[in-house]
Amino acid sequence: MLSYVSLEERVPQDHPLRTIRRITDRALERLSSRLGTLYVTFGRPSIPPEKLLRALLLQALYTIRSERPHRNRRDDEGRNVGLRRYMA
Repeated sequence: MLSYVSLEERVPQDHPLRTIRRITDRALERLSSRLGTLYVTFGRPSIPPEKLLRALLLQALYTIRSERPHRNRRDDEGRNVGLRRYMA
């Protein structure tokens, strides 16, 4: 059975990552001018620094030691919808 419910609807309003997302959004907004200088106009497209910083924060909060377990936890839709919404 397929689910057509958005991540926004599936994550409870009182989920702690919602608060963390608001805080990180404000911090990254203040850093956006500095982060903008990290982009280059040639070569392969890069991962936005904002997304990398969010991923590192989640790794620290959930004590995930490397990128692969982090990706596995994020992609496990049944348990961690909050992580997927936070990274979106």
